[in-house]
Amino acid sequence: MKKDLLRKNALEYHSMGRPGKIEVIPTKPHSSQRDLSLAYSPGVAEPCLEIKANPDDVYKYTAKGNLVAVISNGTAVLGLGDIGPEAGKPVMEGKGLLFKIFSDIDVFDIEVNEKDVDRFVATVKAIAPTFGGINLEDIKAPECFAIEERLKKELDIPVMHDDQHGTAIITSAGFLNALEISNKKIENVKIVVNGAGASAISCTKLYVALGAKLENIVMVDSKGVIHVDRTDLNDMKKLFATSRPVHTLEEAIKGADMFLGLSVGGALTPDMLLSMAPHAIVFALANPTPEISYELAIATRNDIIMATGRSDFPNQVNNVLGFPYIFRGALDVRAKAINEEMKLAAVYALSELAKAPVPEEVNIAYQTTNIKFGKDYIIPKPSDPRLITHVAPAVAKAAMESGVARMPITDWFAYEQELVKRLGLVNPFIRQIKERARKCPKRVLFSEAENYKILKAAEILLDEHTAIPILLGNEEKIQALIKEYDLALDGVQIIDHRSESMTETRHAFAEFYYQKRQRKGITLKMARERIRQNNYFGAMLVEKGYADAMISGLTSSYPETIRPALHIIGIHPGVKKVSGMYILNTKKGTLFMADATVNIDPSVDDLVEITLQAARMVQEFNIKPRIAMLSFSNFGSSVGTGPSKVQKAVEILHRDHPELTVDGELQANFALNKIMLQENFPFSTLVGEQVNTLIFPELTSANIAYKLLQELGAAEAIGPVLMGLNKAVHVLQMGCTVSEIVNMTTIAVLDSQCIEEEK
Repeated sequence: MKKDLLRKNALEYHSMGRPGKIEVIPTKPHSSQRDLSLAYSPGVAEPCLEIKANPDDVYKYTAKGNLVAVISNGTAVLGLGDIGPEAGKPVMEGKGLLFKIFSDIDVFDIEVNEKDVDRFVATVKAIAPTFGGINLEDIKAPECFAIEERLKKELDIPVMHDDQHGTAIITSAGFLNALEISNKKIENVKIVVNGAGASAISCTKLYVALGAKLENIVMVDSKGVIHVDRTDLNDMKKLFATSRPVHTLEEAIKGADMFLGLSVGGALTPDMLLSMAPHAIVFALANPTPEISYELAIATRNDIIMATGRSDFPNQVNNVLGFPYIFRGALDVRAKAINEEMKLAAVYALSELAKAPVPEEVNIAYQTTNIKFGKDYIIPKPSDPRLITHVAPAVAKAAMESGVARMPITDWFAYEQELVKRLGLVNPFIRQIKERARKCPKRVLFSEAENYKILKAAEILLDEHTAIPILLGNEEKIQALIKEYDLALDGVQIIDHRSESMTETRHAFAEFYYQKRQRKGITLKMARERIRQNNYFGAMLVEKGYADAMISGLTSSYPETIRPALHIIGIHPGVKKVSGMYILNTKKGTLFMADATVNIDPSVDDLVEITLQAARMVQEFNIKPRIAMLSFSNFGSSVGTGPSKVQKAVEILHRDHPELTVDGELQANFALNKIMLQENFPFSTLVGEQVNTLIFPELTSANIAYKLLQELGAAEAIGPVLMGLNKAVHVLQMGCTVSEIVNMTTIAVLDSQCIEEEK
């Protein structure tokens, strides 16, 4: 983006609407006089007295435990220098925004007009009782070292100067992975650090904590190498003074294994880069212009592993990978400090996360296909949703093990689920069904395996241990895709049903299909032709027990997918016809909608059958079905064929299935609004219940309803889930996402589990 356009957009962004980037939102009811009397006088006196009697109750009755102060005096703001506290406020507000969106931590930004160390420390100490933690920001060196050190000693809450430790933690994780890729040992590598400010010193200290040797490190500031013969060094710089016979960056970098730049753009020349050791590691972190540009560095040497501070190149060193999750873990165990053990735990957690398969939403965010651990991916991406569940628990555990935690965590699974819930990353319904699937993963056949999305979904399912994928299709094409996108699918079964080796199996399957359908218009020749089609052969594999479930529909139409399953697998004993259901994940919970896919104009008996199938499927998810039979009428308020049909279906259900919580006919708003239902129809069996299952009177309204909700962003749709088949076969929407394939497969696993239990 051009500089003048960036300036225009940035100013508009900060000034439009309500100025700034953050606001305070009440967390308790406040609409009535009663609410206000509890929030303030006289009710507020009660928690005050409780806290006076037991000071730790401040965490119980106030927001302190989830509140961090972002504090700065504006003396070292980004690359702008000493611009003052007011000018630094947009940065501090931005930090508050990042805390909230990445770790659900609330922030007050506090800009202090004070440069004197003693008075600054006194100010922070005076306001510290308000907060659960303190993030120091944009304070120049060397004052920042003294300020942080004193506050850590004099306060009993987590204190961290992110400019120092954030960069240190992120680069350390990348450094460890770069060493692994280049097959080098940290105790042997020679390191050159260009820059000697807060970040550079903190990075170097952490590298030493990880095993780097002081004698192998050379630090360079604006005056040259930090050498023992210099007389202008402060105490921090003296820690890294070298006695080696080098005095310039050009001299120091010869033969070096790693270059860390926290200085100025253009400081590293191509000649210097060429003088480094083989498989050199280059972290050029000056912003916005690195010490050497990524393009120039790669053009100069193709064996380097490079990171920058920029998002438009691989391996961005971004502090948002660290501070939100470090404070999250520290707050959640009510830590008294953020110590070295906690910082190292964050390093190792980030390092390990970069080696795990990347979620598809990260690939989409970066407009790529399959990000993989290697020289272009040594640090997790900031958009990776797993960061909170990897880094925060690691930090919390380290706090407990090092003795600074005051509220230890005992149930780590529950804690990780709470972290996910905080950010709304995954709907609780999805979390629950995935956990059940993991307990007994089933063999799921993918009949359209010659497709990247299917293969990526298979990789995720394999990694999550929720299913055992079986891939159907041309093996050569599938293997080529696996190789092209570097997918971790080693050992996954591939069935090439058109290959010569499968001739005998094809003939046997065709004969079985012919015997089953010969009186329904199928000849042996037709059977042999159809068995060569993926969906027919796939359905046979499920029917014959080679797979437990089947997923299809990504590239084929709905009839092309469902017809083979109906012809070969057939319907469940006691079931009269197949129906379909969509699962909608909404902000208010999960909604089940049937029949939204199969039956165009169901009869009274059909509606009864659809309702019973939907109830059974919802129960499979360990959810009690609360069913509303929908219409344009409320309990006879309108006359017509549609309402009459629904009325009769409800009568049958009440008579024959009194165990079900079901009622109708109802308009959708009354069905979903408990207050409206109770006020207008207090006799309904649904009064006091939150409806979670909707039965539509015909396909048109059902199809329109779920597609409107999905398109408007009001709900995430999973489906269509086929109900009534003898085995688990489910259909994808054409063109659906990888995430939707994973979710649909998880449902297929659960369905297969339940079908197996019934036999």
